[in-house]
Amino acid sequence: MSHIAPSPELLKRLICPVSKGDVYYDESLNVIISPEAGLAFPVRDGIPVMLPEQATKLEE
Repeated sequence: MSHIAPSPELLKRLICPVSKGDVYYDESLNVIISPEAGLAFPVRDGIPVMLPEQATKLEE
């Protein structure tokens, strides 16, 4: 299954809604990662879903 990546312009503007820190796109998992908050936000059809209730906790 191929994923649609968010545009680079959009990725430059995103911040974590929880920590207000930087985020990055993990192409292999198709998620937006917030290292500071320890959360992974889903990307659906190329659109990051930056809602805390939709995020999953990263394993430590």
